Amino acid sequence: MNNALQSTNHRTGQRAENIAERVSDLVGRTPLIELCRTGSGSRLLLKLEQFNPTGSAKIRMARQMVLDAELDGRLPPGGHIIESTSGNTGLGLAVVAAERGYRFTAVVDNHSAKDKLRAMVAMGAQLVYVADTSDDGPSPTAREEHAAQLAASEEGAYFFDQHNNPSNARGYRALADELRADLATDVDYLVSSVGTGGSLFGTARELRRLGSSVRVIGVEPVGSIVFGGPGGPYWQSGTGTPPGAPIGSTIDYDLLDEGVKVSDVHAFATARTVARRNGLMLGGSVGGAVYVAMKRLREIPPGSTMVTIACDGGEKYLDTIFNDEWMREKNLLNSVAEAEVTQLLDEYASEIGSSALTRPSPRSTPA
Repeated sequence: MNNALQSTNHRTGQRAENIAERVSDLVGRTPLIELCRTGSGSRLLLKLEQFNPTGSAKIRMARQMVLDAELDGRLPPGGHIIESTSGNTGLGLAVVAAERGYRFTAVVDNHSAKDKLRAMVAMGAQLVYVADTSDDGPSPTAREEHAAQLAASEEGAYFFDQHNNPSNARGYRALADELRADLATDVDYLVSSVGTGGSLFGTARELRRLGSSVRVIGVEPVGSIVFGGPGGPYWQSGTGTPPGAPIGSTIDYDLLDEGVKVSDVHAFATARTVARRNGLMLGGSVGGAVYVAMKRLREIPPGSTMVTIACDGGEKYLDTIFNDEWMREKNLLNSVAEAEVTQLLDEYASEIGSSALTRPSPRSTPA
């Protein structure tokens, strides 16, 4: 709320109003929810970024990239934003482009969730596909090469290159501030899926700058090459780096304490189970990070706080990971994996019930 409105309300004695002027003013201040807790008081909290406009964390960095490009002159007034996207970054850029008077072209492939593509078009974006309709695998290298070519061919056009854009990580500094404001403890462990790396490393860098001793755990799909090992196909959307694609500079290995791989089966089983059990819709890559976090929760010191950045919600994936027919077609529907996740959650709930009177408080933040 602007200062003029605040002072007017103060003079007249009227109650101040809380009204946003544009959609991007609603970015941030997303809630934390406790998913589970051990009997020793360690807890797993989810930072629910689906409560941002567009239902994703990536509108944070989309807005930051545009603002920074305006400041240094890379994006002229009325210019043309061009970006390679699997969906969520494109949704954020579509919002900011509409607000600030830019054209926006999203270079996409058929791996993206259809609802993300439809929403971008609804907000005025132009879609350019780099693969034919029969190819539903990710094509990040082809997307990025085509986006760069489009931008180079037009005056006033700018390719944001989110995987190598420093503004990406800077867009998440506020997320770290929000965690510190909402918690009475330090963030002992930060667990998140790694796509561009901006949300995990941008948040972790700011937490450590502010004095946190947070341990950083990145999660990628089996088949992604960020943490080494053989590459291969995977279905988790908006995360990982497929074989043959370059690893972007936004991924900061110096900040990473541990990199973990998770299968599509376990990632999707976690998202599906949490939806049924908790009424909380999570995206597939978030399911992978939550699976890793739940498995690690018992291994960390008593009273620790573990936070997973839930980068987007599951509502965009009703045609895929929450669709039994699609899951069967991809050989990903696995009742054993879903039962494992259910058992994990049941065990944590049982620990709380049996230790409610003796559970220690979460560890205090160091002075």
